[in-house]
Amino acid sequence: MATQILNKGVSRRRFLSGMVAASAASVVGTSLLAPRKAMAATETKASFTGEVLSGSHWGAFRAKVENGVWVDTVPFEKDKHPTTMINGVREVVYNPARVKYPMVRLDWLKHGYKSDTTQRGDNRFVRVPWSQALDFFYHEMERVQNNYGPSALYAGHTGWQSVGKLHSAGTMMMRAIGLHGTFLAKMGDYSTGAAQVILPYVAGAMEVYEQQTSWPLVLEHSDTIVIWGSDPVKNLQVGWLVPDHSPYAYFEQLAKKVKNKDIKVIYIDPVVSDTQKFVGGEQVKVNPQTDVPLMLAIAHTLYSENLYNKEFLADYTTGFDKFLPYLLGEKDGVAKTPEWAENICGVQADQIRELARQMASGRTQIIGGWCLQRMQHGEQYAWMLVVVAAMLGQIGLPGGGFGFGWHYNDAGSVTSAGPLMSGFSGVTGVDPIHNGSYKGYSNFIPVARFVDCIENPGKTIEWNGHSVKYPEMKMAIFCGNNPFHHHQDRNKMIKVWRKLETVVSVEHQWTATCRFADIVLPATTTHERNDIEQYGNHSNAGIIALPKVVEPMYEAKDDFDIFRELCRRYDREEAFTEGKSQMEWIEQFYNGARLQGRGIGVRMPNFKKFWEEEGFLEFPAGTEWVRHESFRKEPDLEPLGTATGLIEIYCKTIADMGYDDCQGHPMWFEKTERSHGGPRSEKFPLNMQSTHPKHRLHSQLCSSTEHRATYAVADREPVYISTEDAKARGIKSGDIVRVFNDRGEVLAGAVVSDDYMSGVCRIHEGAWYSPLEGGKPGTICTYGDPNVLTQDIGSSKLAQATIAASAQVEIEKYTGKVPAVTGFHGPTAVTDINPLFPAMDLE
Repeated sequence: MATQILNKGVSRRRFLSGMVAASAASVVGTSLLAPRKAMAATETKASFTGEVLSGSHWGAFRAKVENGVWVDTVPFEKDKHPTTMINGVREVVYNPARVKYPMVRLDWLKHGYKSDTTQRGDNRFVRVPWSQALDFFYHEMERVQNNYGPSALYAGHTGWQSVGKLHSAGTMMMRAIGLHGTFLAKMGDYSTGAAQVILPYVAGAMEVYEQQTSWPLVLEHSDTIVIWGSDPVKNLQVGWLVPDHSPYAYFEQLAKKVKNKDIKVIYIDPVVSDTQKFVGGEQVKVNPQTDVPLMLAIAHTLYSENLYNKEFLADYTTGFDKFLPYLLGEKDGVAKTPEWAENICGVQADQIRELARQMASGRTQIIGGWCLQRMQHGEQYAWMLVVVAAMLGQIGLPGGGFGFGWHYNDAGSVTSAGPLMSGFSGVTGVDPIHNGSYKGYSNFIPVARFVDCIENPGKTIEWNGHSVKYPEMKMAIFCGNNPFHHHQDRNKMIKVWRKLETVVSVEHQWTATCRFADIVLPATTTHERNDIEQYGNHSNAGIIALPKVVEPMYEAKDDFDIFRELCRRYDREEAFTEGKSQMEWIEQFYNGARLQGRGIGVRMPNFKKFWEEEGFLEFPAGTEWVRHESFRKEPDLEPLGTATGLIEIYCKTIADMGYDDCQGHPMWFEKTERSHGGPRSEKFPLNMQSTHPKHRLHSQLCSSTEHRATYAVADREPVYISTEDAKARGIKSGDIVRVFNDRGEVLAGAVVSDDYMSGVCRIHEGAWYSPLEGGKPGTICTYGDPNVLTQDIGSSKLAQATIAASAQVEIEKYTGKVPAVTGFHGPTAVTDINPLFPAMDLE
């Protein structure tokens, strides 16, 4: 994209003036766009011209810099399969949504914690000095701790980390806040909330974030690969660290094997995925949210046709005998036959039988995705997938068994023999100043229930065998994460948000979370500070330096400096920094890995040589690996982490919790909303999938103007709809449509596609919330945030996880006056009202 920009004749002057001075001046005021303040740089760095090797969640790259301005981005030459998203990374620094200065919401500046919270989201902010913003931050923490105690301060909410071993935004926040006092924390995450709770009981580990069997072994030994609700080719573009994209070479090999009919690949999905287009194979079109009936029918076929592995079940599992009465209908009078499943999942009974026979006919690798556990009763999908794999009896064999992480973090690549760096810790060992009582309230909440907690203080819910009593939340702190992207049912969230007295957001983009905050502090981007990171995720291919590409824009500060200065206000600066500068921390991380490398025979240069001369260090290749192999070879010596050490088809621990919506073995539960004849489908017939985006990392890069233009439709987030459903509604590609249900409505740009089965549509999660009227519940979202439409209820009493996939909608062509998109610029800066600092020069 950077090359495209240069071809369009965009000069560096555009960047030096904030890139959007003309369009943004009317929004934030010309006084806040002064070019001389844009680059707070030393003369040497500000005039730097050259190339900088760095990295991101989208891969490594070389940034081309001219006179201190980043003008082009070239993928790292060692990345043989770079993503086009790398072209949008430069715009993270240069875009109209940058948080430029410390800002305080107008009414909060006037009235503090007694402000009119219905004004949150109206985007009216006042610029204040850094010192005053941090004083406000500190005094609010003091007030809440002294008046209410730690349960009223929510500071554990985290999202995707920033790339870099030092600058992990959530870790910085928790370290600093934890030195001041204890606080309300969160458990779980939005990505894998249901699976990460159920799978330790069933398979002994979270599984979702684990390394998978090495792809060379899968390619050699698998006869059939079943990709169940997963799209690795799309999702492997990004990684938790700096991805090396090495698995794509294996997908190329897989495509050749599919073409030569050496391996059969089957996709169980209502949508033709990018992986299917890349690799080839066959699709089994299943109705959304009905994968568990299909799995049960496969299990029924394996059992009734004597295709299951009795020896494996006897030696490596427990509880099949307690599951069998349910499967055969002896428990509830309903046998889980293919005919029974056909009426629910839409897959013909004979096709289900053929699928079961195919899976049992040879070595079968099951690749499970995460989207299917992000639905009501999502725990059952993860549990049942393990049961099917156990009945096939190939767990622990090369090219067989199950995995839930194949689409994530360079999974299946061969892990190197190199060392791992440590990182900045959220724990210091220094006692907090405030260590008050939680007064009978829980000290944590399941993260997907945090809005429910704000709404219902004193309420008790069940979670994973525990009773969780909600405290009364008064203050929330967010750093480097965007709950107004994470969370479901946006209009409910806006109403509930008003109960909070003070919200602080530390960010570098004006996300909706910032707009609904009271104090907003501008942080640097990854590329305006120094750091260091592993290159490759599960591959651990090497170490890459992340030197500063450009100087910080405007008044942005590193998270390290923000929280160091905050800690200074309560005499904990030394504890926070441990007396080390940022570069000293980075050198410490590197030297720790260097020492570790000596012990395993990997030689590394000294830090000075690495940082100043090399910038990249490649590790020697490791050995191939099979997931669960040690358990299969020595189940007594290498047991799983379950209560019995075996795969638990029936789990007594869960059964003893007594939950009606997650019992002792996997089951089919009807949903509150389901397409294709399910509940509420008559009024809202389309199941809306809000899967991981193809062109972003969640909400990251959505503010990148030029990059967004490469996929947006009529300046809106795309909504993908089947040809049949579009024709019935008079919709064609390029139309602006209204997507709605009784929770809300959004505008989106239609993309009509044969890739989608009727009754299914898709809006990728991460589309920025852009309300027509800021702060007003029920107003239409002008850009297309799918969480305006999703449900905010827990998956079950076990995990209480998000159910974003359980949403029914209707779509119609929009015929009204088309509003401008509202979500991608800074705030309305109020420069004529500054009651606390009347003499402050905002010019």
